[in-house]
Amino acid sequence: MYKGFYNLTSAMLTHQQNLNVIGNNMVNISTAGYKQQRYTASTFDDVMYSRVGNIYNIGEEIGRQSYIRAPSQIYTDYTQGIQEPTGLPLDFAINGDGFFAVQDADGEIAYTRMGNFTLNNEGYLCLPGYGQVLDPEGQPIYLGTDKVTATEQGLIYYDGGGLIGRLGVYVFEDNEQLVHNDMGLFTGEGAQAAENFEVWNGYLERSNTDMIKQMTEMITYQRALQSAAQISKIYNELMTRSASDVGRIV
Repeated sequence: MYKGFYNLTSAMLTHQQNLNVIGNNMVNISTAGYKQQRYTASTFDDVMYSRVGNIYNIGEEIGRQSYIRAPSQIYTDYTQGIQEPTGLPLDFAINGDGFFAVQDADGEIAYTRMGNFTLNNEGYLCLPGYGQVLDPEGQPIYLGTDKVTATEQGLIYYDGGGLIGRLGVYVFEDNEQLVHNDMGLFTGEGAQAAENFEVWNGYLERSNTDMIKQMTEMITYQRALQSAAQISKIYNELMTRSASDVGRIV
């Protein structure tokens, strides 16, 4: 009799999680290098089957009826965003695969497509609020000035000539192994310095979020959430009346 509540509650939780992910995508529409995310869920019987049997797991299936949806995964779309010219000497955008590496004050390394760099108080190239940008050898890049130019190979020169250093671009065998940290950057094992890459100086990669699509999906999930909430109220009233009527009949 109460099985309907499982379906309705599961629907509301699923739609709310979708709205949370969509909201995060829309908030970061102006964040350089941001990669949009998508939430997925599956039925509970796809996650776990109820079986009976002995220690060798030999037995018959006792049921596959599912009343709830189980969280599956939040996927990240790593497709490249639009490269937008800024004309600023410390702005960089990667054309193709790869990530910039940033090291925080605790020595932890994270990876990002954000390239809106600046200089810290010591003259090192850094990503504001995150940490120092690393070269292909994993070392911080000291510039001392923002009067620089850079090649597509990431080589950084003084305006008057003279090589300073090189931006590091790192790749992974599988980007799906990366996870978001609390700062919105990616963390993961197995990063390798890329040998063939292209960096555009004076450009920033914009978010790959499709605002129109996100707004359409937001409206869809909002209406679905409201519908599930309304039906749950009706269902609750029916259950209450059923219980009270049955009680009077008895």
